[in-house]
Amino acid sequence: MAETGLPTKLLLEIVTPEGLLLRESVDQVIAPGSEGYFGVLPGHTPFLSTLGAGQITVFTGGSKEYLTCFWGFCEVLPDRVNILAELGERAETIDAARAERAKARAEAALKAVTDEAGYEEAHAAYIKAVTRLAVAHRHRA
Repeated sequence: MAETGLPTKLLLEIVTPEGLLLRESVDQVIAPGSEGYFGVLPGHTPFLSTLGAGQITVFTGGSKEYLTCFWGFCEVLPDRVNILAELGERAETIDAARAERAKARAEAALKAVTDEAGYEEAHAAYIKAVTRLAVAHRHRA
């Protein structure tokens, strides 16, 4: 009987409504779960998770790649991670100046909120802008 071992790599697929964002063989993935970040290595126990807003960090060899992730779902299998995100971007495609302007607009909108109406929308815009800036700056560092 052939011996079966744990996988040594993960096939990571990230899909957004615009199409396939990433498909590559990786060593590790860290993703923003709705209840906090989680890490996945080859051989991980299968699970499903909802995703929050944040950064996906992909480890391959000695390098790291950063992407944004805004809400969605993640399926983890021992040899594969499937991410379906409402919105996701590669770090190199983020316009940092535009994200700075969006952050300033979101901060102004948050300051203008006088009751619960409008808070969630302004807060989500702020989180998106700050996440984009963090991912863009990590990529350029």
